[in-house]
Amino acid sequence: MYNLDFVTIIIIAANVVMSLKGFDDRLFFEKYKFNVGSIKRGEQIRMFSSGFLHVDTTHLLFNMITLYFFAGYVIGPLGTYNFLIIYFASLIFGNLLSLYFHKDEFWYTAVGASGAVTGVLYSAILLDPGMSLYMFFIPIPIPGYVFGVGYLLYSIYGMKNRIGNIGHDAHFGGAVGGYAVTLILMPSLFKTDLGHIGLLAIPIVILYVLYKTGKLH
Repeated sequence: MYNLDFVTIIIIAANVVMSLKGFDDRLFFEKYKFNVGSIKRGEQIRMFSSGFLHVDTTHLLFNMITLYFFAGYVIGPLGTYNFLIIYFASLIFGNLLSLYFHKDEFWYTAVGASGAVTGVLYSAILLDPGMSLYMFFIPIPIPGYVFGVGYLLYSIYGMKNRIGNIGHDAHFGGAVGGYAVTLILMPSLFKTDLGHIGLLAIPIVILYVLYKTGKLH
């Protein structure tokens, strides 16, 4: 559903403007990025503002292209207002999970709309689990729910092994936010698609078990 709704344009524009400002103004970037120490000192604005900053153009483009592809799947059935709720709830969920897992790492920093975008992606999959997704190097379509489960399992692996300079916990938290808020906004899914709801919850349960048993790190 590649329809570019006005609210999607506004969000993309906000990300572009904030990110370009951050590219050119290091003080601006440092002031509004996610940083555990600064947030614990009371700078909660970073929980929100960091979601509109990006490391570089590639990072920005990847997130905005993903948002463009999947926003319509959410706006169509739920409407613009609920889409915004999902987007910003996912952004905050992602940063909350990052803050929780890195609460003792006062130096930990992060930026990017990945948590919000992953929440929109997971919401889209929940609303249309049969959608076909294509991945680089894989010549066959992948059902949305298979991709969703696989993506979160990889995020758990990335969190556990600290793979790359990637905020896997923010991705996971964003996906949980998109999943939970979508079900709250459209509880009829429990009647029409309980099987896919259960499948998409598997990685969430796995993360919880790993955390409670002390095997996440």
